[in-house]
Amino acid sequence: MRRPRFSGFVSIAVLLFLYIPILILIISSFNASRFGGEWEGFSLRWYVRLFQDREIWHAVQNTLIVGVTATVISTVLGSMVAYAIFRFKSYLQKISFLLTYSTLILPEVLMGMSMLLLFMTLFVPLGLTTIIITHTTFCIAYVALVVLARLEHFNIDVIEAAQDVGASLTQVAFKIVIPMLMPAILSGALLAFTISIDDYIITSFVVGPGSSTLPIHIYGMIKFGATPEVNALSTILILITFFLAFFTQSLTKESVV
Repeated sequence: MRRPRFSGFVSIAVLLFLYIPILILIISSFNASRFGGEWEGFSLRWYVRLFQDREIWHAVQNTLIVGVTATVISTVLGSMVAYAIFRFKSYLQKISFLLTYSTLILPEVLMGMSMLLLFMTLFVPLGLTTIIITHTTFCIAYVALVVLARLEHFNIDVIEAAQDVGASLTQVAFKIVIPMLMPAILSGALLAFTISIDDYIITSFVVGPGSSTLPIHIYGMIKFGATPEVNALSTILILITFFLAFFTQSLTKESVV
C-alpha cells in the first residue's frame, strides 16, 4: 500500500514542479502591476497593449508563414519517406532510416551551424526562405517517424488485393493508402507545426533582417528584462500549445488503434 501512495506523491510533486511556474505566469499576465512583484488588481491592459504592438504581430506573421509552409512541405516529403522506408526492404532502407533518425538526435546548435554554412557557401541571403528550408529539414524526420509508426500496423495485403482487381497506383494511393494513414499524417503535421513555431536555437542561426520569428522576437524583448506583454503573449501561446498537444495526442491514439 505504501508504494502506490509514494508513487502518487511523486507524480503530484512532479506535476506541481512543472506547472506552478506556468500558473504563476498566467496569473501575472492579468496583474495590473508592471513589475509583477505585487498583486495590484485584475487587469487586461497588457493584452490590449499586446494587440497594439505591430512588431509582435509582424513576428507572428513571419512565424505562421514559416510554420505553415514548412509543415506542408515536410508532411508531404516525410510521408513519402516513411512509406519508402516501410515498403522497400533493402540495405538502402536501413541507411535512410538512420539518416532520418539522426536528424532528431543531432544537437540543435550543430544543425543550425551546418545550415548556416550551407547557405553561406551557396551565397543564399538569410531570410524567410532560409528559415523555411531549415525548418522543413528537421520537421521531415518528425513526420516520417509518426507515419512510420502507423505503417507498422498497416496491412499490405489491402494494396495487393486492390491491384489484383485492377486498381491503378494512383487509385491505390488516394483511395486506400492516404485515407488509412490520414490520422498519422495529420498528427505528424501538427507535431511539425508545433515544433516549427517553437524553435529558437536553429532559427537564430539562419534568421535575416526583417524575418524574425516569434521566439526570436520574444527573446529580444526579455533580453533586458521581462515585460508584461510577454506574459500575455506567453499565456496565449500556452493555450494554443495545450490545444495542439491534446489534438495531436488524440490523433496519435486513433492512428495506433
